[in-house]
Amino acid sequence: MDHIETKILNSYTIQEAAQNMVFAARLTQQGHSIQNMDDLMALYQKSFTDKTVDRIASLPHPTVQKFTVITVAIVGASRRFLAQITRHQNEVKFMSASLQYSNYSEKAAFTIPYEILFSEQRYIDLYLKSCLSDLRCYQELCSVGFHHDSAGYALPHALRNILIICATPYEWKHMISQRICRRNTDETRIVMLDIWQKLYEFDAGYVFPRSSMAAKGLVCELPPIDSGYRGEIHAIISNVSSESQILRKDTRVGQLVITPVLIADFVLDLGEARDIGAFGSTGE
Repeated sequence: MDHIETKILNSYTIQEAAQNMVFAARLTQQGHSIQNMDDLMALYQKSFTDKTVDRIASLPHPTVQKFTVITVAIVGASRRFLAQITRHQNEVKFMSASLQYSNYSEKAAFTIPYEILFSEQRYIDLYLKSCLSDLRCYQELCSVGFHHDSAGYALPHALRNILIICATPYEWKHMISQRICRRNTDETRIVMLDIWQKLYEFDAGYVFPRSSMAAKGLVCELPPIDSGYRGEIHAIISNVSSESQILRKDTRVGQLVITPVLIADFVLDLGEARDIGAFGSTGE
């Protein structure tokens, strides 16, 4: 079951999902005096903590968790995974690579279940022999004129495929918790655990200076706090004023801001969009 890859296609929506969930809960579960759009936007932009998100996520009101869709791509999982993951998911959107317009002849790759993969070689050979036999049946049906879609019924469940899943945070939470139990295949459990891990990889924390402290010349430096960090959070403070400063116990010196991290796709050729000039070379 190696060579299975997962990727969140719209990672920027993870933080947006948390903000939308808190906003929806505050709007529907509290009293308000909203007179205009500015009042509504003030409520939308009101800060919140991770504790608030966790508390709202545990409420029996799934509607507040359904305002943002997170899209995940899975490459290399089997058709068996596709058949299992799509069961009992009425509100989740699925899209797989087309079998109707694809020709898998001479290009097929198969997933091998872990139980077989770590068994004796003769059983691995037996398994792949069966997969290749089904593939040859598919190829023969195609060669005599049957459509790829009809011949595709002969292809084995082990055939690797591509699947796109679109779901709200509530649906992802439900789907992951449902599919990581032992009633599912190892492949399904491992893929869903990988997605679960990735959902937490795109956030980082920064301790920003408070305006009252910055006005005195005390500013927080901004090294990122990785999402995987589990220790005590520290603030690096610089005194940029010309005077000595005294910080007493329990003084609030900064504010923690959680922000999504976008992973850049780097290229070697930037084209000819502009030259290498810098520092005002394009005008004031």
